[in-house]
Amino acid sequence: MATPIGPRLQEKVAIITGSSSGIGRSIALAYAAQGAYVVCSDINPEPSGDEKATHDAINEAYPAPAGGKGPQRAVFVKVDVTVSAEVEELVKECVKVFGRLDVMVNNAGISPAGLQKPGQRIHDIDEVSWDKVMGINGKGVWLGCKFAAGQMLAQDPHPSGDRGWIINMTSVLGTVGSPFASTYAASKHAVIGVTKSVALEYAKDRIHVNALAPGYTETPLLARLADAKSDDPYRKGAYNALLAMHPFDSRLGHPDDISGAAVFLASEEAKWMTGSTLQVDGGYVAH
Repeated sequence: MATPIGPRLQEKVAIITGSSSGIGRSIALAYAAQGAYVVCSDINPEPSGDEKATHDAINEAYPAPAGGKGPQRAVFVKVDVTVSAEVEELVKECVKVFGRLDVMVNNAGISPAGLQKPGQRIHDIDEVSWDKVMGINGKGVWLGCKFAAGQMLAQDPHPSGDRGWIINMTSVLGTVGSPFASTYAASKHAVIGVTKSVALEYAKDRIHVNALAPGYTETPLLARLADAKSDDPYRKGAYNALLAMHPFDSRLGHPDDISGAAVFLASEEAKWMTGSTLQVDGGYVAH
């Protein structure tokens, strides 16, 4: 049994969407390690593989202290981020369990894999791909901002004087284009636009709103598109091509590369940041 390894998010209450695997799981664990209480949310509670559910892993590694905000450091709430009523209920459940909401991480997202064929250009893509990808990656972030901001305004400020922290997950494809990725790139560009606009709307209320832009990261989401061990020559070739686009350390990202930045954006160290996009991409957008 471990205890939190640092105080950077001590006593803050966070929601992380898409927390069952990949980057979201890593952020949830990192937040708990820094003293936060965490509401894990996803469309499915179980991670891929044999790992424990994220909230169970948190409660085992970082149990809540006696007299804390609740009997457990983490809980799970199932949510479809494209459904307004479910996102609203997610925030209400967070407040019911932990009393408030300090940090909202809008991380849930999908790629077009399974919705369109590899190498398919826009004239051959079914609009279902657009609707699905924009729904989760775009509308999901917008709804998360909407209901998080409302709660942050309704509650007492954090002891720091700030009312809250909203972190929206974009991508390197939120700032550059890529062939065969029109739906995904559009959705991630949208996240940056939402982030900048919402940051300006709530700056006077001292709600920080920033975006986090990972490079290509070793997650189950990426494995559907690019896999070094795949028998599919397209997926294997895509993996090798992506390696060449990340010059630092000649590798793709790891989830903990991203979660460290997410801790920073939710901490007092980022006290004068809002409306920014933090690139954590191994040099991808430096090309």
